[in-house]
Amino acid sequence: MNQKSLIAKTVFYLFIATMIIAILVPFFLFLSTSVYSEYEVYEFPRKFIPRTSFDLKIDWVDDKYDFSVFSREMDDYELLIQTDNLDKLRRFLKRNLSVQKTNEEINRDFSVSKNGEPLYLTYKKDLLYNYKTFFSITNKAGKAVANSVIAAGWTILISLSFGSLAGYAIARYKFKGREQLSLILLVVRMFPAVAVAIPMLVYLLKMNFDNTMIGLAIVYSVGNIALTAWITSSIFSGINVELEEASYVFGATKLQTFTKITLPLAVPGLIACSMYAFLAAWNDSITALILSNNNPTLSLVIYKAIGSSSAIQLSAAGAVILIMPALVFTFIIKNYINQMWGEVKL
Repeated sequence: MNQKSLIAKTVFYLFIATMIIAILVPFFLFLSTSVYSEYEVYEFPRKFIPRTSFDLKIDWVDDKYDFSVFSREMDDYELLIQTDNLDKLRRFLKRNLSVQKTNEEINRDFSVSKNGEPLYLTYKKDLLYNYKTFFSITNKAGKAVANSVIAAGWTILISLSFGSLAGYAIARYKFKGREQLSLILLVVRMFPAVAVAIPMLVYLLKMNFDNTMIGLAIVYSVGNIALTAWITSSIFSGINVELEEASYVFGATKLQTFTKITLPLAVPGLIACSMYAFLAAWNDSITALILSNNNPTLSLVIYKAIGSSSAIQLSAAGAVILIMPALVFTFIIKNYINQMWGEVKL
């Protein structure tokens, strides 16, 4: 291997490593924020790795508990609250440290300090506390998840149904303006969904589709039908027309040939289109704000929560909840997408 080739490969791998770090480090920080307790969020400087437990010091002074937490910056215990109210201590542990304890457990553990000696103990943090709290304090969060799933499902169904048929027509039939139509499809895809949402709102109101997931999916599908048609036209063009002709010879109809011969061969392209349709519907919040503000999707709920809440750990938890289904969906369909680049393993 000559020196120039070695330098080129080194630069390439350094570039790839830099890109991976640039993506993974912010994502890890975002993920760690979602499991921070309120106490950790306001620590400065904030630690890269979140705590899994807290070291506590309890003193019984003047008939009150002096509740202290070990501070990494001070390298000592920091006094946070003084009280003899067990219910107040329980709420403080829950809200500030994400520690779930009952009044009976607190009384049993803390009462040992009444003998005059400081009590040192460790409480484990509930790492899922922010996720549980997000659903408990956010209005309609549970229904919003269902709405997002329904909207994404309808978007995929509408986009693939109309887009694949349009793509097949472009690939198989010769008609005037076919090349121009392909260009128009790309131009339509360039329009953001929110630009379509405002004029579409008038028609959705007339059809009583406002604040419904089917109405939202129709708007999402406008751009995705165009993208699906553009992608599938290339996929169908790559499928030998002789296969369809052979099917006709054996007595199959055009519909049977399309559903049993052509469509299965185009599955990788359709799956890729479904991924684009899913992500467009799942991640959108602005269009949902216009069309379904009273029946929100999960992304819209999180959008509102981020704008109205000072608890950034709860907003981060909600955003992670939004991200995870998209990652799972992408992971499930990745094997099909690989076929577009020559991978045949399913």
